Amino acid sequence: MKLLFKQRLFSWFDSYDIYDEAGNTVYIVKGQLSWGHCLKIFSPDRCELGTVKEKVLRLLPKFEMYLGNRYVGCISRELTVLKPKYNVEYNGWHMEGNIWEWDYRVTGAGGKPIATVSKELFHLTDTYVIDVLDPNDALCVLMLVLAVDAEKCSRGNK
Repeated sequence: MKLLFKQRLFSWFDSYDIYDEAGNTVYIVKGQLSWGHCLKIFSPDRCELGTVKEKVLRLLPKFEMYLGNRYVGCISRELTVLKPKYNVEYNGWHMEGNIWEWDYRVTGAGGKPIATVSKELFHLTDTYVIDVLDPNDALCVLMLVLAVDAEKCSRGNK
């Protein structure tokens, strides 16, 4: 399942639209006023599906993931020199990027591929292509991409 992740150009808070391969809106993401990033994920008919919320006052960024109101895990950046790596406390997943922080791999236990994420260049806003092997993992993979994008934004690294 491929998803196109596009940040909205004009918005007071972080807002994103996520489309499927046919161009249909699959998810709508709206930023909330809070201390740190707080991103709410909605279905196209405006039902709340999940939240990605930044834990503040930490040395390295950490984001909690919620499905509905239920905490399901978190993602935190590891201290690395060249390639960004993230600990994902959800289903044994791990996320690693390339040196330019444009392409990422999400793997499961034993290195099993879960998804790939590629940043598209030459767009006015952040745009990623997310390729998820199992459509049931799409929402949680989206949460990881939102956390990584918010973390990069906080560092001023777009």
